[in-house]
Amino acid sequence: MATEGVVVRAAVPEDFSAWLPLWHGYNEFYGRAGETAPAAALTAATWERFFDGMEPMEALVAEAGGGLVGLAHIIFHRNTGLVGPTCYLQDLFAAPELRGQGVGRALIEGVYARARAAGAKRVYWHTHESNAVAQRLYDQVAERSGFIVYRQDL
Repeated sequence: MATEGVVVRAAVPEDFSAWLPLWHGYNEFYGRAGETAPAAALTAATWERFFDGMEPMEALVAEAGGGLVGLAHIIFHRNTGLVGPTCYLQDLFAAPELRGQGVGRALIEGVYARARAAGAKRVYWHTHESNAVAQRLYDQVAERSGFIVYRQDL
């Protein structure tokens, strides 16, 4: 899929070295850097899961200008409200220098296309309430569900 010079495709194992700075940038954006950054073992396990046919996780990447400029990580799962699979967009990140240039939109459209191909009837995601810039895009490409997320780490 191409949007404004951005091509979205499935990640391949050879993308790791170009994906890694985007992954670090995504985590830094949410305050997970330094001591709170994901451990190298978690990063390696996450990357491996994207290519394990037994895992419901997949990675899409955005290319522009000869390099990777964004990522989207998705998880397919069952849902008690739908017969087919549901697609959860867990991580979405565009290189900061390219924000506002169609990378995020292209990634979301790529996720929608992948979800349709998998037979999913819904794609959903969360964002932090302080991420107002992203919400301006999300309000254009999806509907707010009205749900509030609660969680408890165990």
